[in-house]
Amino acid sequence: MMVRLPAVSRALHSLGDGAWLTRRRLLAAATVLLLLEAALLGIVIAGSHGLFGRGEPTTTDFISFYAAGRLADGGTPALVYDRIAHGAAERQVANAAIPYIYFYYPPTYVLVCAVLARLPYLPAFVAFQAATLAWALAAMRAILHERRWLAVLPLIAFAPAFWTMGLGQNAFLTAALFATATLSLGRRPVLAGLLFGAICYKPHFGLLLPIALAAGGHWRAFAAAGAAALGLCALSLALFGWETWHAYVAAFAGSHAVYASGTLDLAAYISPFGAARSLGLPPAASGVVQSAATLIAASAVRTTWRRRLSLPVRAAILAAATPVAVPVGLVYDLVLSGIAMAWLVRWGHDHGFLPWQRLALAVLFVWPLLGLNMDPATYLLAPPAVAIGVFVLAWLCARRESTLPQIRNVLPTVAPEAVTVSLWR
Repeated sequence: MMVRLPAVSRALHSLGDGAWLTRRRLLAAATVLLLLEAALLGIVIAGSHGLFGRGEPTTTDFISFYAAGRLADGGTPALVYDRIAHGAAERQVANAAIPYIYFYYPPTYVLVCAVLARLPYLPAFVAFQAATLAWALAAMRAILHERRWLAVLPLIAFAPAFWTMGLGQNAFLTAALFATATLSLGRRPVLAGLLFGAICYKPHFGLLLPIALAAGGHWRAFAAAGAAALGLCALSLALFGWETWHAYVAAFAGSHAVYASGTLDLAAYISPFGAARSLGLPPAASGVVQSAATLIAASAVRTTWRRRLSLPVRAAILAAATPVAVPVGLVYDLVLSGIAMAWLVRWGHDHGFLPWQRLALAVLFVWPLLGLNMDPATYLLAPPAVAIGVFVLAWLCARRESTLPQIRNVLPTVAPEAVTVSLWR
Protein backbone atom coordinates (compact mmCIF):
# COMPACT_ATOMS: atom_id res chain seq x y z
CA MET A 1 0.00 0.00 0.00
CA MET A 2 1.37 3.38 -1.02
CA VAL A 3 1.49 6.08 1.62
CA ARG A 4 0.43 9.46 0.30
CA LEU A 5 3.15 12.05 0.60
CA PRO A 6 0.76 14.80 1.79
CA ALA A 7 -0.30 12.56 4.69
CA VAL A 8 3.33 11.93 5.63
CA SER A 9 4.06 15.64 5.36
CA ARG A 10 1.13 16.49 7.62
CA ALA A 11 2.21 13.86 10.15
CA LEU A 12 5.77 15.17 10.21
CA HIS A 13 4.53 18.73 10.54
CA SER A 14 2.29 17.76 13.45
CA LEU A 15 5.13 15.87 15.11
CA GLY A 16 7.58 18.72 14.70
CA ASP A 17 5.10 21.42 15.68
CA GLY A 18 4.66 19.78 19.07
CA ALA A 19 1.03 20.88 19.37
CA TRP A 20 0.19 17.41 20.64
CA LEU A 21 2.45 18.07 23.64
CA THR A 22 -0.37 19.66 25.57
CA ARG A 23 -0.06 20.89 29.12
CA ARG A 24 -2.32 18.12 30.41
CA ARG A 25 -0.34 15.37 28.68
CA LEU A 26 2.98 16.74 29.88
CA LEU A 27 1.86 17.01 33.48
CA ALA A 28 0.34 13.51 33.32
CA ALA A 29 3.59 12.08 31.97
CA ALA A 30 5.60 13.96 34.58
CA THR A 31 3.32 12.60 37.31
CA VAL A 32 3.83 9.01 36.15
CA LEU A 33 7.59 9.52 35.99
CA LEU A 34 7.59 11.12 39.41
CA LEU A 35 5.69 8.22 40.98
CA LEU A 36 8.06 5.67 39.46
CA GLU A 37 11.12 7.64 40.49
CA ALA A 38 9.71 8.22 43.98
CA ALA A 39 9.42 4.46 44.44
CA LEU A 40 12.99 3.97 43.22
CA LEU A 41 14.17 6.87 45.37
CA GLY A 42 12.62 5.31 48.44
CA ILE A 43 14.43 2.06 47.75
CA VAL A 44 17.75 3.85 47.14
CA ILE A 45 17.50 5.96 50.29
CA ALA A 46 16.36 3.04 52.43
CA GLY A 47 19.16 0.84 51.15
CA SER A 48 21.83 3.51 51.41
CA HIS A 49 20.88 4.17 55.01
CA GLY A 50 20.88 0.51 55.97
CA LEU A 51 17.14 0.24 56.52
CA PHE A 52 16.91 -3.08 54.70
CA GLY A 53 18.98 -5.53 52.70
CA ARG A 54 21.99 -7.67 53.45
CA GLY A 55 24.28 -6.78 50.61
CA GLU A 56 27.38 -4.63 50.68
CA PRO A 57 26.93 -1.43 52.67
CA THR A 58 25.99 1.44 50.37
CA THR A 59 26.24 5.13 50.95
CA THR A 60 25.40 8.60 49.64
CA ASP A 61 27.47 11.57 48.55
CA PHE A 62 25.94 13.52 51.39
CA ILE A 63 27.81 11.38 53.89
CA SER A 64 31.02 12.89 52.49
CA PHE A 65 29.65 16.39 53.15
CA TYR A 66 28.47 15.44 56.61
CA ALA A 67 31.80 13.86 57.54
CA ALA A 68 33.60 17.01 56.36
CA GLY A 69 31.33 19.11 58.53
CA ARG A 70 31.99 16.91 61.54
CA LEU A 71 35.74 17.25 61.12
CA ALA A 72 35.39 21.02 60.83
CA ASP A 73 33.10 21.23 63.86
CA GLY A 74 35.56 19.08 65.79
CA GLY A 75 38.35 21.61 65.28
CA THR A 76 40.25 19.68 62.59
CA PRO A 77 39.06 21.20 59.28
CA ALA A 78 42.36 20.47 57.50
CA LEU A 79 41.69 16.74 57.92
CA VAL A 80 38.76 17.10 55.53
CA TYR A 81 41.35 16.76 52.76
CA ASP A 82 43.14 13.81 54.36
CA ARG A 83 41.64 10.73 52.75
CA ILE A 84 42.39 8.49 55.72
CA ALA A 85 40.88 10.84 58.29
CA HIS A 86 37.94 11.80 56.09
CA GLY A 87 37.25 8.17 55.21
CA ALA A 88 37.29 7.24 58.89
CA ALA A 89 34.81 10.04 59.59
CA GLU A 90 32.53 8.74 56.83
CA ARG A 91 32.61 5.22 58.26
CA GLN A 92 31.90 6.59 61.72
CA VAL A 93 28.82 8.40 60.44
CA ALA A 94 27.59 5.34 58.55
CA ASN A 95 28.61 2.92 61.27
CA ALA A 96 29.66 0.56 58.46
CA ALA A 97 32.58 -0.21 56.15
CA ILE A 98 31.28 1.89 53.26
CA PRO A 99 33.21 2.76 50.07
CA TYR A 100 35.11 6.03 50.29
CA ILE A 101 33.41 9.12 48.84
CA TYR A 102 35.90 11.75 47.67
CA PHE A 103 35.71 15.37 48.83
CA TYR A 104 37.36 17.96 46.57
CA TYR A 105 35.23 20.98 47.43
CA PRO A 106 36.98 24.15 48.65
CA PRO A 107 36.77 25.36 52.26
CA THR A 108 33.95 27.69 51.20
CA TYR A 109 31.72 24.62 50.96
CA VAL A 110 33.00 23.29 54.27
CA LEU A 111 31.19 26.32 55.74
CA VAL A 112 27.90 24.78 54.60
CA CYS A 113 28.92 21.28 55.68
CA ALA A 114 29.83 22.50 59.17
CA VAL A 115 26.35 23.97 59.63
CA LEU A 116 24.64 20.79 58.39
CA ALA A 117 26.77 18.57 60.64
CA ARG A 118 25.30 20.24 63.72
CA LEU A 119 22.12 18.29 63.01
CA PRO A 120 21.79 14.49 63.21
CA TYR A 121 22.60 12.85 59.87
CA LEU A 122 19.12 12.05 58.55
CA PRO A 123 17.55 15.41 59.55
CA ALA A 124 20.53 17.16 57.95
CA PHE A 125 20.11 15.11 54.76
CA VAL A 126 16.39 15.87 54.52
CA ALA A 127 16.76 19.54 55.45
CA PHE A 128 19.47 20.15 52.84
CA GLN A 129 17.53 18.47 50.03
CA ALA A 130 14.19 20.02 50.98
CA ALA A 131 15.54 23.56 51.30
CA THR A 132 17.58 23.55 48.09
CA LEU A 133 14.84 21.80 46.10
CA ALA A 134 12.24 24.32 47.29
CA TRP A 135 14.53 27.18 46.26
CA ALA A 136 15.16 25.65 42.82
CA LEU A 137 11.43 25.09 42.28
CA ALA A 138 10.61 28.66 43.30
CA ALA A 139 13.21 29.97 40.87
CA MET A 140 11.89 27.78 38.07
CA ARG A 141 8.34 28.98 38.76
CA ALA A 142 9.56 32.58 38.41
CA ILE A 143 11.35 31.73 35.16
CA LEU A 144 8.14 30.33 33.71
CA HIS A 145 5.96 33.16 35.09
CA GLU A 146 3.79 30.56 36.81
CA ARG A 147 1.70 31.05 39.93
CA ARG A 148 0.88 27.37 40.37
CA TRP A 149 3.44 25.00 41.86
CA LEU A 150 2.04 22.17 39.74
CA ALA A 151 3.66 23.76 36.70
CA VAL A 152 7.16 22.99 38.02
CA LEU A 153 6.41 19.31 38.57
CA PRO A 154 8.57 18.34 35.56
CA LEU A 155 11.72 19.52 37.33
CA ILE A 156 11.14 17.03 40.14
CA ALA A 157 10.41 14.28 37.59
CA PHE A 158 13.63 15.07 35.67
CA ALA A 159 15.91 12.04 36.18
CA PRO A 160 18.95 14.09 37.35
CA ALA A 161 16.75 15.43 40.16
CA PHE A 162 16.19 11.81 41.17
CA TRP A 163 19.95 11.30 41.42
CA THR A 164 20.36 14.53 43.36
CA MET A 165 17.80 13.56 45.96
CA GLY A 166 18.96 9.96 46.19
CA LEU A 167 22.61 10.85 46.68
CA GLY A 168 22.05 13.96 48.76
CA GLN A 169 23.97 16.07 46.26
CA ASN A 170 24.09 19.86 45.89
CA ALA A 171 22.83 20.24 42.30
CA PHE A 172 19.63 21.96 43.45
CA LEU A 173 21.74 24.58 45.22
CA THR A 174 23.82 25.23 42.10
CA ALA A 175 20.71 25.45 39.90
CA ALA A 176 18.93 27.74 42.36
CA LEU A 177 21.90 30.11 42.52
CA PHE A 178 22.17 30.28 38.72
CA ALA A 179 18.43 30.76 38.22
CA THR A 180 17.91 33.36 40.94
CA ALA A 181 21.00 35.30 39.89
CA THR A 182 19.94 35.56 36.25
CA LEU A 183 16.38 36.49 37.27
CA SER A 184 17.78 39.32 39.42
CA LEU A 185 20.31 40.62 36.91
CA GLY A 186 18.13 43.26 35.25
CA ARG A 187 16.85 45.13 38.30
CA ARG A 188 19.06 43.93 41.16
CA PRO A 189 22.54 43.51 39.69
CA VAL A 190 24.31 43.56 43.06
CA LEU A 191 22.11 40.75 44.38
CA ALA A 192 22.70 38.83 41.16
CA GLY A 193 26.44 39.24 41.58
CA LEU A 194 26.34 38.08 45.19
CA LEU A 195 24.46 34.95 44.15
CA PHE A 196 26.85 34.29 41.29
CA GLY A 197 29.75 34.74 43.69
CA ALA A 198 28.32 32.11 46.03
CA ILE A 199 28.88 29.54 43.28
CA CYS A 200 32.53 29.63 44.38
CA TYR A 201 31.59 26.68 46.59
CA LYS A 202 31.74 24.72 43.31
CA PRO A 203 34.27 26.90 41.52
CA HIS A 204 34.47 25.15 38.15
CA PHE A 205 30.76 25.87 37.62
CA GLY A 206 31.58 29.57 37.71
CA LEU A 207 33.98 29.22 34.77
CA LEU A 208 31.80 31.11 32.28
CA LEU A 209 30.32 33.69 34.65
CA PRO A 210 33.05 36.34 34.20
CA ILE A 211 32.79 35.96 30.42
CA ALA A 212 29.02 36.44 30.45
CA LEU A 213 28.99 39.40 32.83
CA ALA A 214 31.87 41.18 31.13
CA ALA A 215 30.50 40.60 27.63
CA GLY A 216 27.10 41.94 28.70
CA GLY A 217 28.58 44.95 30.47
CA HIS A 218 27.13 43.94 33.83
CA TRP A 219 29.98 45.46 35.79
CA ARG A 220 28.11 45.96 39.06
CA ALA A 221 27.17 42.29 39.09
CA PHE A 222 30.74 41.40 38.08
CA ALA A 223 32.17 43.36 41.01
CA ALA A 224 29.60 41.97 43.45
CA ALA A 225 30.37 38.42 42.34
CA GLY A 226 34.07 38.95 42.92
CA ALA A 227 33.41 40.52 46.31
CA ALA A 228 31.13 37.65 47.36
CA ALA A 229 33.65 35.01 46.33
CA LEU A 230 36.50 36.82 48.09
CA GLY A 231 34.34 37.36 51.17
CA LEU A 232 33.44 33.67 51.43
CA CYS A 233 37.07 32.69 50.95
CA ALA A 234 38.11 35.16 53.65
CA LEU A 235 35.45 33.83 56.03
CA SER A 236 36.57 30.24 55.52
CA LEU A 237 40.18 31.34 55.98
CA ALA A 238 39.34 33.08 59.24
CA LEU A 239 37.42 30.09 60.58
CA PHE A 240 39.53 27.22 59.29
CA GLY A 241 43.03 28.69 58.87
CA TRP A 242 45.72 28.64 56.20
CA GLU A 243 46.49 24.97 56.74
CA THR A 244 43.01 24.01 55.54
CA TRP A 245 43.41 25.97 52.33
CA HIS A 246 46.88 24.50 51.85
CA ALA A 247 45.46 21.00 52.30
CA TYR A 248 42.69 21.78 49.81
CA VAL A 249 45.13 23.00 47.15
CA ALA A 250 47.24 19.86 47.59
CA ALA A 251 44.19 17.59 47.35
CA PHE A 252 42.83 19.47 44.35
CA ALA A 253 46.16 19.15 42.56
CA GLY A 254 45.90 15.38 42.81
CA SER A 255 42.22 15.16 41.87
CA HIS A 256 42.94 14.98 38.13
CA ALA A 257 44.31 11.46 38.53
CA VAL A 258 41.05 10.35 40.14
CA TYR A 259 38.78 11.92 37.54
CA ALA A 260 40.85 10.90 34.51
CA SER A 261 41.63 7.33 35.56
CA GLY A 262 38.08 6.03 35.64
CA THR A 263 38.10 5.62 39.41
CA LEU A 264 34.71 7.30 39.25
CA ASP A 265 32.15 5.68 36.94
CA LEU A 266 32.68 7.23 33.50
CA ALA A 267 29.01 6.57 32.67
CA ALA A 268 28.07 9.26 35.20
CA TYR A 269 30.01 12.06 33.47
CA ILE A 270 28.06 14.73 31.59
CA SER A 271 31.05 16.47 29.99
CA PRO A 272 32.63 15.90 26.56
CA PHE A 273 35.69 14.70 28.49
CA GLY A 274 33.59 11.97 30.10
CA ALA A 275 32.00 11.05 26.77
CA ALA A 276 35.42 10.75 25.14
CA ARG A 277 36.72 8.57 27.97
CA SER A 278 33.59 6.39 27.78
CA LEU A 279 34.27 5.88 24.07
CA GLY A 280 37.77 4.63 24.84
CA LEU A 281 39.90 7.71 24.20
CA PRO A 282 42.92 8.13 26.49
CA PRO A 283 42.94 10.95 29.05
CA ALA A 284 45.19 13.21 26.95
CA ALA A 285 43.02 12.98 23.84
CA SER A 286 39.89 13.37 25.95
CA GLY A 287 41.42 16.52 27.40
CA VAL A 288 41.82 17.92 23.89
CA VAL A 289 38.17 17.18 23.16
CA GLN A 290 37.15 18.92 26.37
CA SER A 291 39.35 21.94 25.66
CA ALA A 292 37.69 22.38 22.27
CA ALA A 293 34.23 22.06 23.83
CA THR A 294 35.11 24.60 26.52
CA LEU A 295 36.29 27.11 23.92
CA ILE A 296 33.11 26.63 21.88
CA ALA A 297 30.91 27.04 24.96
CA ALA A 298 32.81 30.15 26.09
CA SER A 299 32.57 31.67 22.61
CA ALA A 300 28.82 31.01 22.48
CA VAL A 301 28.30 32.66 25.86
CA ARG A 302 30.43 35.67 24.94
CA THR A 303 28.65 36.15 21.60
CA THR A 304 25.15 35.80 23.05
CA TRP A 305 25.75 38.10 26.00
CA ARG A 306 27.67 40.70 23.97
CA ARG A 307 24.75 41.01 21.55
CA ARG A 308 22.46 41.70 24.51
CA LEU A 309 19.77 39.33 23.37
CA SER A 310 16.72 38.74 25.56
CA LEU A 311 17.25 37.51 29.10
CA PRO A 312 15.67 34.06 28.54
CA VAL A 313 18.05 33.14 25.73
CA ARG A 314 21.11 34.58 27.50
CA ALA A 315 20.26 32.77 30.72
CA ALA A 316 19.58 29.57 28.78
CA ILE A 317 22.89 29.68 26.93
CA LEU A 318 24.82 30.34 30.17
CA ALA A 319 23.11 27.52 32.08
CA ALA A 320 23.38 25.12 29.13
CA ALA A 321 26.99 25.94 28.24
CA THR A 322 28.33 25.48 31.77
CA PRO A 323 27.90 21.67 31.97
CA VAL A 324 29.56 21.41 28.56
CA ALA A 325 32.46 23.70 29.46
CA VAL A 326 33.48 22.08 32.75
CA PRO A 327 35.47 18.84 32.48
CA VAL A 328 34.09 17.35 35.68
CA GLY A 329 30.34 17.24 36.03
CA LEU A 330 28.26 14.21 36.98
CA VAL A 331 24.74 13.16 36.10
CA TYR A 332 23.04 15.07 38.93
CA ASP A 333 24.60 18.30 37.65
CA LEU A 334 22.22 18.07 34.68
CA VAL A 335 19.68 19.79 36.94
CA LEU A 336 21.34 22.97 35.64
CA SER A 337 20.47 21.86 32.10
CA GLY A 338 16.90 21.51 33.36
CA ILE A 339 16.98 25.18 34.34
CA ALA A 340 18.25 25.98 30.84
CA MET A 341 15.30 24.06 29.38
CA ALA A 342 12.91 26.10 31.52
CA TRP A 343 14.43 29.29 30.11
CA LEU A 344 14.01 27.88 26.57
CA VAL A 345 10.32 27.22 27.27
CA ARG A 346 10.01 30.82 28.46
CA TRP A 347 11.81 32.01 25.32
CA GLY A 348 9.46 29.99 23.13
CA HIS A 349 6.43 31.61 24.73
CA ASP A 350 7.90 35.06 24.35
CA HIS A 351 9.16 34.78 20.77
CA GLY A 352 7.69 31.61 19.28
CA PHE A 353 9.09 28.10 19.36
CA LEU A 354 11.49 26.93 16.70
CA PRO A 355 10.34 24.07 14.48
CA TRP A 356 10.84 20.83 16.41
CA GLN A 357 11.90 22.75 19.55
CA ARG A 358 9.13 21.42 21.76
CA LEU A 359 9.72 17.85 20.62
CA ALA A 360 13.47 18.27 21.16
CA LEU A 361 12.87 19.53 24.69
CA ALA A 362 10.63 16.54 25.42
CA VAL A 363 13.23 14.09 24.11
CA LEU A 364 16.01 15.75 26.10
CA PHE A 365 13.82 15.60 29.19
CA VAL A 366 13.31 11.82 29.04
CA TRP A 367 16.71 10.86 27.63
CA PRO A 368 18.47 10.85 31.05
CA LEU A 369 16.22 7.94 32.01
CA LEU A 370 18.47 5.78 29.82
CA GLY A 371 21.32 6.50 32.20
CA LEU A 372 19.56 5.67 35.46
CA ASN A 373 21.31 2.32 35.85
CA MET A 374 24.63 3.60 34.46
CA ASP A 375 24.95 0.46 32.32
CA PRO A 376 27.36 1.24 29.43
CA ALA A 377 25.38 -1.18 27.24
CA THR A 378 22.15 0.80 27.49
CA TYR A 379 22.84 4.35 28.59
CA LEU A 380 23.83 5.59 25.10
CA LEU A 381 26.00 8.41 26.48
CA ALA A 382 22.77 9.84 27.89
CA PRO A 383 24.28 12.36 30.36
CA PRO A 384 26.70 14.09 27.93
CA ALA A 385 24.20 13.82 25.07
CA VAL A 386 21.60 15.71 27.09
CA ALA A 387 24.09 18.40 28.16
CA ILE A 388 25.30 18.92 24.60
CA GLY A 389 21.77 18.71 23.17
CA VAL A 390 20.42 21.43 25.45
CA PHE A 391 23.43 23.63 24.63
CA VAL A 392 22.91 23.20 20.87
CA LEU A 393 19.20 23.98 21.21
CA ALA A 394 19.96 27.12 23.23
CA TRP A 395 22.47 28.23 20.60
CA LEU A 396 19.91 27.71 17.82
CA CYS A 397 17.43 29.87 19.71
CA ALA A 398 20.09 32.55 20.16
CA ARG A 399 20.87 32.50 16.44
CA ARG A 400 17.18 32.79 15.63
CA GLU A 401 16.76 35.76 17.95
CA SER A 402 19.83 37.52 16.56
CA THR A 403 17.97 37.80 13.24
CA LEU A 404 15.04 39.55 14.93
CA PRO A 405 16.36 42.96 16.06
CA GLN A 406 13.00 44.03 17.42
CA ILE A 407 13.30 41.63 20.37
CA ARG A 408 16.84 42.50 21.45
CA ASN A 409 17.77 44.20 24.68
CA VAL A 410 14.78 42.71 26.46
CA LEU A 411 15.02 42.51 30.24
CA PRO A 412 12.08 41.62 32.47
CA THR A 413 10.10 44.70 33.44
CA VAL A 414 7.23 42.89 35.17
CA ALA A 415 7.53 41.03 38.44
CA PRO A 416 7.50 37.27 37.77
CA GLU A 417 4.55 36.73 40.09
CA ALA A 418 2.46 39.27 38.15
CA VAL A 419 2.22 37.18 34.98
CA THR A 420 0.97 33.67 34.34
CA VAL A 421 1.56 31.72 31.13
CA SER A 422 1.30 28.08 30.21
CA LEU A 423 4.25 25.77 29.86
CA TRP A 424 3.10 24.88 26.37
CA ARG A 425 0.63 26.45 23.98
